[in-house]
Amino acid sequence: MPTIQSVSTVCPPVELKQEEAMNFARSLFSDSFKDIDRLLKVFQNGEIDTRQVCMPLEWYAEPHDFETKNNLYLEHSVALGKQAVENCLTNLSTLERTVDPAEIDAIFFVSSSGLATPSIDARLINQLPFRHDIKRIPIWGLGCAGGASGISRAFDYCKAYPDANVLVLALELCSLTFQRDDITKSNLVGVSLFSDGVACALISGVQSTITCSRPMPAIRATSSRFLPDSEGVMGWDIKNDGLHVVFSKSIPHVIQSWLGPFVHQFVEEQQLTTDRIKHFVAHPGGKKVLDAYEKALHMEADQTATSKRVLQYHGNMSSPTVLYVLKDFIEQQPKLGELGLMAALGPGFCGELLLLEWQ
Repeated sequence: MPTIQSVSTVCPPVELKQEEAMNFARSLFSDSFKDIDRLLKVFQNGEIDTRQVCMPLEWYAEPHDFETKNNLYLEHSVALGKQAVENCLTNLSTLERTVDPAEIDAIFFVSSSGLATPSIDARLINQLPFRHDIKRIPIWGLGCAGGASGISRAFDYCKAYPDANVLVLALELCSLTFQRDDITKSNLVGVSLFSDGVACALISGVQSTITCSRPMPAIRATSSRFLPDSEGVMGWDIKNDGLHVVFSKSIPHVIQSWLGPFVHQFVEEQQLTTDRIKHFVAHPGGKKVLDAYEKALHMEADQTATSKRVLQYHGNMSSPTVLYVLKDFIEQQPKLGELGLMAALGPGFCGELLLLEWQ
């Protein structure tokens, strides 16, 4: 089974307290919403304390065109992505030795919050000593599902090439998509929830020469699921001034009705029952999303505690968030043989599941 050998996370430099974000939203939107104080309760009820963004708060209060915002996406993505890759390859808390970038055979770059051609992975290859025959697989548009989907595609690659070492770099700068003149409730919810973050994971095939110093999650199986005719559940509307968030209030209901059968079928296909799953590595889309996970899968609150903690201190970073959760679980040092389920949902509407076993 391909194994996740190392996970790194990098937080952008500006920390934003939730109260600051709420006051910022009040100052911008009070004239647009008659019931602004009632709507601002979404900030208080989301159980987020702090988030990280790449620009000072006062920058977001000023108007910026799409070109300016996207140029900042390029600049910060290269700097933060390079740091995440370097941290992942030198992570001696799990790796037996430092990994040379020349040992990496493929890089999956996952993002949905900015545009770049050539993609960010090409720009990183020019800054780090990767081989020039490295495979590049940029993945755009999966949103919150992207981190788990990137790991799944790396699993597929390592099954095909068992001696391969693959990087998955999930990078989102959601704050740069902020639309100060968008007075929809979806935009207000987005302001209360989304943030910036970067995560990088190293996945190796069974014949790789890279080894770990302690038990790490091997990937036993993966599953993808698409919900037909659900394009309006979440995503972006792309307009002249950039990306506008689409965030349907039906998301918790969709999760409750759709996720349970998806998970149970996947677990049964692996000849397991859900009570064998000790670690639930879930993308925390928000408090209501985590509540929907618990209801759909009949979980106790403590089973989503790690996801809640990531949400509390980082907000929803979209694709990297589930890798922050995974890193937290790895630091808890699960025992040999314990099972975990990684889950993330995103635009499409779609879901990605991975069965993990610590080996």
